[in-house]
Amino acid sequence: MAVMQIVVMGVAGSGKSTLAAVLAERLECEMAEADTFHSPANVAKMAAGIPLNDGDRAPWLRALAAWITQREHAGRSAVVTCSALKRAYRDVLREASPRLVFLHLTGPRELIAERMRHRPGHYMPVSLLDSQFSTLEPLAPDERGVVLEVSRPPDALADDALAALSQLGIPG
Repeated sequence: MAVMQIVVMGVAGSGKSTLAAVLAERLECEMAEADTFHSPANVAKMAAGIPLNDGDRAPWLRALAAWITQREHAGRSAVVTCSALKRAYRDVLREASPRLVFLHLTGPRELIAERMRHRPGHYMPVSLLDSQFSTLEPLAPDERGVVLEVSRPPDALADDALAALSQLGIPG
């Protein structure tokens, strides 16, 4: 398999972790969950229903980018979850690897909110979903990535992702 760095992006509850785990298993590569890179202060802020601002996100994004860079320099592929809601955030991640590609998970707010209601023990409340959607800047045509609709089962979505990556010339 060619070395690649995949960021599974989207609003909270879109299924980033689920898809990333399936892809990492299929591609036999490492996976990083962006939530584990947040500072305790960020987690507490989100748990209290307060959206993060760009200043809160900056160290988090730099830590994720450093993790991606380490895999890139080691010649190892990886799949990373990250909301990557703004292009500026994606720009930080893109600096970590010339082979970075985004898989943008999208779907109806109602479906995503329902998923969030059934996530046991997660600190992100459904009340922050609207702020995520309002912050979201979809992938621009010049950003390397694909958009995937999340209503399909995880294995089918992974099939879609791998097929889309192949269309971009990225072997799976």
